[in-house]
Order: sequence, then C-alpha cells, then structure tokens
Amino acid sequence: MADQWLFKSETYDNCNCAVNCGCQFNLPSTHGYCQSAFVGNIVEGHFNDTPIAGLNWAGLYKWPGEIAEGNGIRQIVIDERADDAQRIALETIISGGACKPLSNLFSVFASTCSEFCETLFLPIDLKANLELRTARVDIPGVLKSSGRPIINKFNGQPFHVALARPSGSFEFTYAEIGLGTTSVTGDIEMAFDESWAHFCVHHFNQDGLVRERSRLTAWLGT
Repeated sequence: MADQWLFKSETYDNCNCAVNCGCQFNLPSTHGYCQSAFVGNIVEGHFNDTPIAGLNWAGLYKWPGEIAEGNGIRQIVIDERADDAQRIALETIISGGACKPLSNLFSVFASTCSEFCETLFLPIDLKANLELRTARVDIPGVLKSSGRPIINKFNGQPFHVALARPSGSFEFTYAEIGLGTTSVTGDIEMAFDESWAHFCVHHFNQDGLVRERSRLTAWLGT
C-alpha cells in the first residue's frame, strides 16, 4: 500500500531575488543564480499513522545558476523535538521521496539538486505572522533570518501585496509578499539582504499540491 500523508505548513521563504522572483513569474532570476531558505511550522499533518503537526522544519537550497539548470545543493533541517518516527516521516516528505514525481515543491527541487547534505536535527526557533508578513528565525549554527512587510514610501505604512496562483503551481495557491534578510552557515554558505520573501501555506499530500481556493483568512482557519 502506498504511503498516505498530509503536510500543511505555514511557511516563510526568503530567496536572493529582488521583489520579482523569477520562479513565481516564469522569468529568469534576478542575479542568474538562485539561493533560498524555507522555514515552516506544520499546523496539520501525518505520515501514515505518524502525526507531525506542531513540528518545525527548514529546507535550504543553493544553485550555481537558474534552478532548472540543476547542480543544486540541498540541506534539510528537522525540529529536534521530533521522535524517531517523525524524523523519518519529515525527511521522507521534505526530500520529495513520497509523492508523484514533480508534483510538489520538494520533488521538483530535489530533481534539480546533485548534492544532498546530511539532514540536521536541531532546535528551530521560528516566530512568524503570515498576515502581518513578519518572521524571525534562528537555527543555531546554521541560519538566522528576519522577514518584514514592504513599506509604502509615500505614507510609511506596510504595503500589502499578495500573489495568487490558482493553477500551474507546485508550491502554493496564495502567498503574502514581503522582504527578508538571511544568513546561512555550515554545509551551505549563503546570505541575502532585503530580498524577496513570501509567506504561504504549503499544503501537500501524496498526490501533490492540495488546491484550496483560499485567501489568507481561509488558510489561517478564521
């Protein structure tokens, strides 16, 4: 019997692109190479009979050119609070190893990587508010990141912009857009400042993206 699972994560992603990330618009990247750090909290989920809700995770990626050109490097970080079964479950999902090929973000990115770092099990301190477009992340010895909304230069208030992708996406159907600053050390070295950030729900199962027609209030459960 094939694995049955659900992975619903409130996720903060910061990459090295300017605020027109080519991945989201089927365009080239800002700098001709791609780097990205995803960090999330699983609000609902299981892998077969193993519950995974409440745990944090991170996926760190670095490509020498455009993502589609391949030769990327990946590192997975899993919440140290996970027990042995949960660690196996999360590593299996985030590695892209338990779904139809190319049916979600993890599978697509795995297909473009040629180097896979050892999975780390560490404390992941994540504080994120998707509605306010704010985040603060600390993974000791690996990652520090902060996210914030774009500020309107005319009135000094947060500038609210969002991206809807009801079809054609393997990552999300709706995301709030902001800015982020990230530094990564250890097996993968990278840093970017005041660059593209998005705040979304990653809602996947063994068949791929769960396509809910949802606005922010819907995927926050309000």
